[in-house]
Amino acid sequence: MKYNVEVKIELKKGMLNPEASTIERALDLLGYKVENTSSYNTITFQMEEENESKLTKKVDDMCQRLLTNPVIHNYEISIS
Repeated sequence: MKYNVEVKIELKKGMLNPEASTIERALDLLGYKVENTSSYNTITFQMEEENESKLTKKVDDMCQRLLTNPVIHNYEISIS
């Protein structure tokens, strides 16, 4: 069966996020007061697998080995 996979990646709390800081400052300059801005990277792809459980394990392995740095990133996997 073919599944759509989405991996949402963000920096862990306490990690410097220059992109989010820049966005927050730019919005402030435009008159929008925002706090605790964060930015995400989203990776989407399709994979074939027998069932969702096996696919979840494979995608988690992909995240641990290549797509993220587990020391500084949190990630969320969505499969449909």
